[in-house]
Amino acid sequence: MTELNHRSLSRRGLWLEYFTVAYNVFEAIVSIAFGAQANSAALLSFGIDSIVESLSALVLIWRLGRGTDDPERERQLEKIAIRLVAITFFVLGAYVLFDAATGLFFKQVPEVSLPGIVIAVLSTIVMPLLASQKHRIGQQIGSKALIADSRETLACASLSVALLVGLLGNALFGLWWMDGVAALVIGTWLVREGFENWYEASEEEDED
Repeated sequence: MTELNHRSLSRRGLWLEYFTVAYNVFEAIVSIAFGAQANSAALLSFGIDSIVESLSALVLIWRLGRGTDDPERERQLEKIAIRLVAITFFVLGAYVLFDAATGLFFKQVPEVSLPGIVIAVLSTIVMPLLASQKHRIGQQIGSKALIADSRETLACASLSVALLVGLLGNALFGLWWMDGVAALVIGTWLVREGFENWYEASEEEDED
C-alpha cells in the first residue's frame, strides 16, 4: 500500500469515528432522557454504553490524528489507545451492573418506552454497517485499535437487540424483569470487553 493510500484510508477511518461520536451523543441523550422518564434500567444502560462508544471513538480520533512514520511510536500509540478504551469499559460496566442489580432486587418496574424501542431498532440497523467499515479500514491500515473499536461498535448492535427484547418484553407481555436482565447483559458485556482490550494491550507489550 502506498503512503497516499494509507493516509486516505486513515482519513476515512477518522470520519467514521466523527460520525460515531455524533450518532452516539444523539443516542445517549435520547436513551438516558427517556430511560429516566420510563425508569428503564436497560434504556439507561444503553445510553451509558453510547457514552462509552463516544469515548472510544474520541480515543480513536486522537489515535488516527497522530500517525507517524516511526513504527515503534505507532505501536506505543496503539497500546495507549487500546488501554484507554478498556478503562472506559471497566468504569461504566461496573456502574451498569450495580444499577441493574439494584433495580431487579428492589423490583423497580419500568414504564413502556416507545422512543426507546425506536432508538433500539435504529441502532440495530446503523451499528453493523458502521462496524463493517471500521473493521475493513482497520485491517487495511493495520490498526488494531480501530479493529478493536469496530468490535465494540458491532457489539453495540447486539446490545441493541438485547435492549429491544427487554423493552418489547415489558411493553407487550408485562415482563418487567426483562428490562433489568437486558441491562445486566449490557453491563456484563462492558466489563468483558474491558478485560479483552486490556489483555490485547498487554500482548502488544510482550511483543516489544
